[in-house]
This record gives sequence, structure tokens and C-alpha cells, in this order.
Amino acid sequence: RGPAGRRMAAAAFERRVLRRAAEHHYLRVRLELPDGGARPNATQFKQLMVTALRELHGEVGAALPVDVLTYEEKTLSAILRVISSGLVKLWSALTLLGFYQNRRCAFRVLQTSPFLLALAGNSRELVL
Repeated sequence: RGPAGRRMAAAAFERRVLRRAAEHHYLRVRLELPDGGARPNATQFKQLMVTALRELHGEVGAALPVDVLTYEEKTLSAILRVISSGLVKLWSALTLLGFYQNRRCAFRVLQTSPFLLALAGNSRELVL
């Protein structure tokens, strides 16, 4: 019973579960090159990811299907699509990559989601 002796209705909760796991995962990543220098174009960026996968996971890792959906050379940021079963391989390879053209570098995974729309906006960058 609630305030004033009225009977409270039970809250109805509905649980929704995806019937099957998402086929792809999407990542928003940024490449950090602290010393300036030449910036990779879209092709070089993709090749850098393949190199990272090959160094950590061998030829099998390099064959992982990864798509660069968007790439901004100005900010060195991209949105990637990978099959869900390869998410951990890609993430670990990018995290452990340390050099680009004999210069120190680091990949930062900013966001990840099984839904592309979730990467459309970042609440951490929201200006009110």
C-alpha cells in the first residue's frame, strides 16, 4: 500500500533480448601521432590496421574483415566495422601497435557498439 492507504499497482517491466548476437561491431578510433609529421591517408590508415593485426595475430589476423566506414585525415579518426567474433582481435592489435613509419603512435578506441547509430553522437563531447 502506498501513501494515504491507496493500493499501488505493480510496476510492469519488460525484458527485451536480442534473438541473435549482432553480426558486426563498430568502433570509433583515433590515431595519435605526437610528433606531427606526415599523416596517413585512408589507404595507409587501413594498411596500418592490417599490419597491426598481422603483427599480433599472424596471417589469420590480417585476413580479418575490417571496413573503414569513415576516415578524417585532419583528426586521424575513423569509424571501423568488424565482424563481432573479431572485435577482441582488432581491439587488441590496435591497442598494442606502437609505431607508424618509425614514429611512435597510439590508437585510442573512443567508442564501441554493435549499433552504428550509437556512434553518431558522443555525450562526452556534448556542449550545452
